Amino acid sequence: MKTTATTMLLAAAVLASAAGAAAVDMNPRLQPLAHLIGKTWKGTVSPPGAAKPAVDVSRFELALNGQAVRNRHSIDDGAYGGETFILWEEAKQSLVYYYFTTAGFYTTGTMKAVDGALESHEIVKGAAGGIAEVKATHRLLPDGRLQVTSRYLKNGVWEDGRETLYVEDPQAVVRFKE
Repeated sequence: MKTTATTMLLAAAVLASAAGAAAVDMNPRLQPLAHLIGKTWKGTVSPPGAAKPAVDVSRFELALNGQAVRNRHSIDDGAYGGETFILWEEAKQSLVYYYFTTAGFYTTGTMKAVDGALESHEIVKGAAGGIAEVKATHRLLPDGRLQVTSRYLKNGVWEDGRETLYVEDPQAVVRFKE
């Protein structure tokens, strides 16, 4: 009986938490990200020089009482992954973000809405295969796919990164290896 009562209390707490999350107001400065929030995206990533494509799953949700957007993503069921927090920084008058990875490096960057797309520029901190900076464009296409293209500053030279097309996939799950 004790286990059933505990289970019921936990279920009630989860439901209350979910109900509370649904009632959270989003900071209006995060509006450029609204089309991503509450969705899970799945895409095939073909990094330059890779022997085979990888599957990237990415989930966006509101965090910190609506003051941030949290993105978690994993490639090939957790072979690599990361977590990003995006928020408005008044001093910079910009969306800023912090991306932490399972590979041990992290990035900090800024993001802005330009012509219906999100443009980001980040600085890499720590070892990342010689990549010092990344610029990317995220665009929601008319057919509902999310297109992400990137360029890398690697060993002092800007080079094309990758282009990935994501489709919304509510069944996809972000996983991290333990």
